[in-house]
Amino acid sequence: MVHKGLILLSVMASFMAASGPALADMPIYTIIIKDHRFYPEEVQIPANTKVKLIVKNEDATPEEFESHDFNREKIIPGGKQTVVFVGPLKAGTYKFFGEFNPDTAQGRLIAK
Repeated sequence: MVHKGLILLSVMASFMAASGPALADMPIYTIIIKDHRFYPEEVQIPANTKVKLIVKNEDATPEEFESHDFNREKIIPGGKQTVVFVGPLKAGTYKFFGEFNPDTAQGRLIAK
């Protein structure tokens, strides 16, 4: 009988090998939150491609990165960062905003 731990290790290794190159090739974009605004406000990403957004909150207070257009919601404490995976998205414009500062924290992903 094969040990359960070896089976789990084998399955995990297979998954990592299958997803490793895809993750390594994934485009990465950084968005900064500062003074309750997103910088840059507009980020161009490739259409039909999954992307990795690194969202860094340089404010002392938390902010919630949110988008109804691409269905994401993540709280980022002050002085911290998080990763948000998005897509693949069809060509178009997708809005995101800061839930805690919606009047100033506005941005767009433009998939081309």
